[in-house]
Amino acid sequence: MHWPDEAELARARKALLAHLRRKGIADPRVLAALEKVPRHLFVLPEYLPLAYEDRPLPIGAGQTISQPYIVALSTQALAPSPADRVLEIGTGSGYQTAVLAELAGEVFTVERIPELSQEAEARLRRLGYTNVRFRVGDGTKGWPEEAPFSRILVTAAAPKVPPSLLAQLAEGGRMVIPVGGRFDQDLWLVHKAAGRPVYEYLCPVTFVPLIGEEGWR
Repeated sequence: MHWPDEAELARARKALLAHLRRKGIADPRVLAALEKVPRHLFVLPEYLPLAYEDRPLPIGAGQTISQPYIVALSTQALAPSPADRVLEIGTGSGYQTAVLAELAGEVFTVERIPELSQEAEARLRRLGYTNVRFRVGDGTKGWPEEAPFSRILVTAAAPKVPPSLLAQLAEGGRMVIPVGGRFDQDLWLVHKAAGRPVYEYLCPVTFVPLIGEEGWR
């Protein structure tokens, strides 16, 4: 397998952005964040040649870095701004975390696997992100001490929207979450209006299961 140099990686990143535009990603802030965040630094070394393909990749511990289109679509639907405090459930490699950190005021990210959380924190610190806080724990329970959050992004699939996360979503807030079975789900944008969820369908997806008290056991 050919190992790309920096120039080839840069060309591959621009080609990916063009592909995402063709697939309907139009928010200029989201596209700028995806252009800035170097996905090749978030994948395992053996997957470096595939870093800018539009596909998920293994990151160890049975987890994956999400397909770039799904990262872009989820972020575009979430519509984070510098005024927002974002809760992310499922830190993983930290790639989606970094994209959120480019767009939001503060990001609070929860990961149940300590090694992934530690690696992601070190990676984001090396890249200069200072507006992200990390926690190891049950993501289905959220981060109640810091609630409410104006935006919540869940990067693992739940059998239903965890009640704790819905409770921690601010009135008028937005949550993006995959919901369904263990192997096939639908991605939803959840608006909170008058204390109740209003669902907007986004697309079919396949995520790893959200493990926890209010997710999969």
